[in-house]
Amino acid sequence: MDVVVRSVAGFVAENAGVVYGARVCGRQRTDRTWEGWMEFDPVAGGVTLRTARETTQPNLHDLEYWATGLTPVYLEGALQRARDGSDAEAARPAAPATASIGPVRGAVLDPFSVYLKGADLLRRQLAALSRDHLRAIARAYDLDDGVTADVLTAPELVGLIIARVSERRVA
Repeated sequence: MDVVVRSVAGFVAENAGVVYGARVCGRQRTDRTWEGWMEFDPVAGGVTLRTARETTQPNLHDLEYWATGLTPVYLEGALQRARDGSDAEAARPAAPATASIGPVRGAVLDPFSVYLKGADLLRRQLAALSRDHLRAIARAYDLDDGVTADVLTAPELVGLIIARVSERRVA
C-alpha cells in the first residue's frame, strides 16, 4: 500500500510560474525495504507529477528520516525529474488514490509511527487535522469498515483511529 510519508512545508515553484505542493510517498517492497518518491500537485489544480524511486531505505522509520532532510535544491531537482518524465515509473497514479475520500489523496501522517511516541501526541496531531484528513488516515491504514468513517464527526474519528491503532499495537 502506498502511503504519504511527509508533506513538505511550503511550495516549490517552477520557472514557468507554476507553483506546486510537494510530498514524499513510499511503499514497502517485497524484500521488506521501503522505497520513496516525490509527488507534486499544482496549487492551481492539474495533473500530479511523480518522480521515479528517489530512495530505498531499510524500514519506514528510515524513510521518514530521509524525508526530513530534503532541501529546496533537492525538491527543485525532483520536480524537474518528475516533469521530464524520463522514467515510465513516473506515469503511475499518485499515492494512494481512493476516489471516495474527496480531495485528500492519502494519509498525511502514519498513526502507528506517531503512536510509538505516545498516544497523547497522536491525539494532539489528529485533533489538528480536518475531517477529510482523518477519514483518509482511517482508510489508508484500514482502521474503519469502509463506511464508519463517512458518518463519524472529527472527534469521533480521532477516537476511532487511536483505539484501532492501540488495539493493533497490543495484538
